[in-house]
Amino acid sequence: MKTLFIEAIKKLSLNKDKITELESILPNTIYVAYSIQYKKLATQVKSFLKNKQIKGFSQVLGCSDIKTNAEAILLIGEARFHALNLALSSNKPVFIFDNYSISKITKQEIEEINKRNKGKYLKFLSSNTIGILVSSKPGQNNSSLAEKLRKQLELNGRKVYLFVSDNLNVSELENFPDIDIWINTACRGISQDSMKIIDCSQIKAEISKI
Repeated sequence: MKTLFIEAIKKLSLNKDKITELESILPNTIYVAYSIQYKKLATQVKSFLKNKQIKGFSQVLGCSDIKTNAEAILLIGEARFHALNLALSSNKPVFIFDNYSISKITKQEIEEINKRNKGKYLKFLSSNTIGILVSSKPGQNNSSLAEKLRKQLELNGRKVYLFVSDNLNVSELENFPDIDIWINTACRGISQDSMKIIDCSQIKAEISKI
């Protein structure tokens, strides 16, 4: 089945008072990212920030991994889970601007997520029955990695099952109580939705053996 993707762009007039406030709190070098609905606004913001050095400019997805030497990342949009993923993967301060408000991912938020992730990893180490989540969506499909993980984990004596889905409803995972923990190979944001889902990036020791 062919899939047609249509961009839905928000029609916004740049809030010059807020953008002036934003400019005053941003560091000198920034990377500008945006969710697709805010592409037009992001272009306007980039043009306005003439006193800042823009190190990069790109659309962001839930699974985006931005590597930059900028001092901070500026996300144009309102999806906070995008901002959290960027903060975790880049280890940079992340500011969020949606034309009406300015916010920032705090160190406390990142520390809380890191604590939860550590707990998940300890749970993974002691789990005997594991489910691996695989997305069939283009750009998120990591079936090859999932299959290699399955084989590696089975060599270590684990019981492993692959679950392939287009749209994942996390609550449906409760229908499989025998699964001790789930490994997510799709969008990283899914891993933040449950204490029983660990992102594949967290099990680097297992992946390094593949």
